[in-house]
Amino acid sequence: MKFIADFHIHSKYSRATSKNIDLVGLEIGAQKKGIKVIGTGDFTHPGWFNELKNNLQESEPGLFLNKHSISAKEDKDRPRFILTSEISCIYKKNDRVRKIHIVLIAPSLKVVEKINNTLGEDYNLKSDGRPILGLDAEELLKTVLDISPDILFVPAHCFTPWFSIFGSKSGFNSVQECFGESSKYIYALETGLSADPAMIWMNPDGQRLTLLSNSDAHSVEKLGREANVFDANLDYFDIVDTIKKKDNKRFLNTIEFYPQEGKYYYDGHMACSFSCSPQESKKYGNKCPKCGQNLIIGVLNRSQEIADKPYGFIPEGAIPYKNIVPLPEIITQALGLNSFTKKAEIEYNEMIQKIGPEFHILVDAPLEEVYKKTRPEIAQGIEKVRKGDVAIIPGYDGVFGKVGFSVKKETLKPQQVLGI
Repeated sequence: MKFIADFHIHSKYSRATSKNIDLVGLEIGAQKKGIKVIGTGDFTHPGWFNELKNNLQESEPGLFLNKHSISAKEDKDRPRFILTSEISCIYKKNDRVRKIHIVLIAPSLKVVEKINNTLGEDYNLKSDGRPILGLDAEELLKTVLDISPDILFVPAHCFTPWFSIFGSKSGFNSVQECFGESSKYIYALETGLSADPAMIWMNPDGQRLTLLSNSDAHSVEKLGREANVFDANLDYFDIVDTIKKKDNKRFLNTIEFYPQEGKYYYDGHMACSFSCSPQESKKYGNKCPKCGQNLIIGVLNRSQEIADKPYGFIPEGAIPYKNIVPLPEIITQALGLNSFTKKAEIEYNEMIQKIGPEFHILVDAPLEEVYKKTRPEIAQGIEKVRKGDVAIIPGYDGVFGKVGFSVKKETLKPQQVLGI
């Protein structure tokens, strides 16, 4: 069965998240996006875990339906939930403070309860949906695998400067350096919004391991910014087996942000509104030329720093990927708006109703159909994004980048635009 999965999200129990990101909101949002398997996020939080226990019922092994759904769809057509959570490990190793975020994917509520009971003995899990543990990431790996070897343990947004396994501010140079003899139990890395597989394939661990892409959504609207496309059984164990084996027959591709749009792509200093390429950073001695403070070294620079292959190298058996711009952004730009207004929201919902879920519109729907069923300037924007015909201002030091395109405002017939 072909389906789209987004494993890494957050709930209303995490800091800086929308209150609409509950089970009902997630189900509605996943249906609009075309996501079949959606992470629960935050299963370590006691309040959220109680909601999961009270509202989820197993539909297939390790996958769940919301039994209090308001959806009119039949069960077979509704999104499935998979039990996931992000954990922040902050600790000292090899004389440096390390800050590593980890995504856990678990096979059952019983396993999650054991994880929460074990971690809750020493740490406050109520403080945030993404708890901060003063625990070595290697020790966390050993702890959860002792509870269940079926747990998938994934270093999150693996090149983000501040909180990742390879981050320039607090990370390591390799999986081995971080996890030691337990490295053999790391099967996947998460790309993060500021990196795509082509950047991570330059790195030895990125060549060896499976690369997952997820939204890290803090609101329902941000679901599916990045995602994974499978042709596998709708079953936790088949999904995890596909990931562990890097099976490109069952794992078809990832769907990626343009990494330049991520907020840590370039080097820079937000306070001075300054950003630059890695080559320019070297010229400035990694100092901000405006104030002299250290630049925040971004993902592009860091990925090059620990690479052993040039950009453009594709490892054997690699999972392909596609870059997208989320449909709300395309609509907003095509209509010449500064933000996703009510007008843009109406266009978005009409497109979903007339054409299908967002991912179908962005990736699979025939362009002729898109031109027939929406405004020509919006259809042109979708076509340009599919072709990679975009202009980009890279993000840096916490500032999101911008992906733009120009569209013609005059009305064109589909066959004129398509050249047929």
